[in-house]
Amino acid sequence: MKFEEALARIEEIVKRLESGELDLEESIALFEEGMKLVKTCEKMLEEAERKVEILVRDGESYRTEPFDEEL
Repeated sequence: MKFEEALARIEEIVKRLESGELDLEESIALFEEGMKLVKTCEKMLEEAERKVEILVRDGESYRTEPFDEEL
């Protein structure tokens, strides 16, 4: 599942939970699904953050440096 798909599903789950039309068992099942998707998204974001690198000009050559979120 792609990040965007997981995020869209989380949004759908939130809308259904907020509707108040579900019984307790359905609400719990959707909540569990949503929490699993949130964890999946967090892992995808952490992986993407590790992959992000800044291209830095170093004389005639180029080198990469890890992404610094404080920049």
